[in-house]
Amino acid sequence: MALIYGEAKDMSDQTSGTHSGHLAEGPPHHVVTVDPIEPVDRPRAMRRARWVVIVVAVLLALGAVRTLVNRYYNAHALERQMASQSTRYVNTIVPRPAAAGRELTLPGTLQGFVESPIYARTNGYVLRWFKDIGAHVEKGEVLALLDTPEVDQELNQAQAARSQAAARRALAQTSLTRWQNLRQKDAVSQQELDERTSAANQAQADLAAAEANVRRLQELQGFRRIVAPFAGVVTKRNVDVGTLVNAGNAGTNRELFTLAQTDPLRIYLYVPQAYSQQVKAGQDVAVTLAELPGQVFHGAVARMSSAIDPTTRTMQVDVSLPNKEGRLLPGAYVQVQITGKAADDPPAAFMVPTNTLLFRKEGPRIAVAENGRVNLRPVTIGRDYGRTVEILSGLKAGDALILNPADSIEQGEAVTVTPASAPAAPAPRAS
Repeated sequence: MALIYGEAKDMSDQTSGTHSGHLAEGPPHHVVTVDPIEPVDRPRAMRRARWVVIVVAVLLALGAVRTLVNRYYNAHALERQMASQSTRYVNTIVPRPAAAGRELTLPGTLQGFVESPIYARTNGYVLRWFKDIGAHVEKGEVLALLDTPEVDQELNQAQAARSQAAARRALAQTSLTRWQNLRQKDAVSQQELDERTSAANQAQADLAAAEANVRRLQELQGFRRIVAPFAGVVTKRNVDVGTLVNAGNAGTNRELFTLAQTDPLRIYLYVPQAYSQQVKAGQDVAVTLAELPGQVFHGAVARMSSAIDPTTRTMQVDVSLPNKEGRLLPGAYVQVQITGKAADDPPAAFMVPTNTLLFRKEGPRIAVAENGRVNLRPVTIGRDYGRTVEILSGLKAGDALILNPADSIEQGEAVTVTPASAPAAPAPRAS
């Protein structure tokens, strides 16, 4: 913009002339002058500014569109990449068909089919013993012999009393015969005859009592021979020569011997209520011992109580086990396996590992790999064996069950199946 000096110079001259008498003459003053302002074309400036704004807006819009397009393509590319990376790699297993019958294994103890402690039936001292522990005896074989001096003396006394009673009976019978003859001659009264008849009857009764006492003491004397009541094995001997024994098992009396019949043996089992329906009389059982690995002994269910104990919720079962060779010993701990088909056994059950199960709010599910996708099958769980469970419904043979499925796995999710593993391990036996 130009500087205007004209007016400023005139004004300076006037001021200088007015004050010339008073002011000393000094150096000349330099005055800046400005050129007059040229008028501005406002409509043209507005149009120019508008075009600038439009150009900037177009450029910004083009940049935004380009950014959105790039983001769109980048998002789709990322989705494709994530989809390819999110495909699960899973291990699968094939379910194993459950056995046709249920297996139940219970602990038990071998017992003699007949086990009996043998006590003395009379008082005395052990004179001799003939059988020791482990001896096989037959029915009626003598195990020990007692000395019974008191019983012997009582028997002698009873025999003498019997003789006295016999003599009195004979006298009473003779008197009765005589009085009967006198009555026929009307020499005695009927009352006197009746008295003699009663005396004879009483004498006869006294003789019968004396004879019964003699027989009793003879039986007691016979009990000095301790005999085996049945064929079996002597499992205990608690007496020796000179031991004083008393009759019966009262107080501190101990059994002289214990005898067990070892063929067959007996096992008492207590079957839980949940398994009681699968046990039937005559059903086969398999018996194993830890000390005889690999050997199985076969028996049968002989009888069962057919009632549940309300205290233990179990049913007592009696198993009979042949033992002709005598290899099985009474008192041994055994495992008894009962196999049989129960009435409620499912027609097509499967055994699967527990790590194939998913528990959702809708119920239990098993993830099955089908055509590269996840199919969450609803299943019905039967019995739980710990590491394996019984599946009653929801599976079919040949299904590829996903092992260790993630909790986040969803229906229809893409999966890549690794080579199939071996079939599910057999279920452990219930105990």
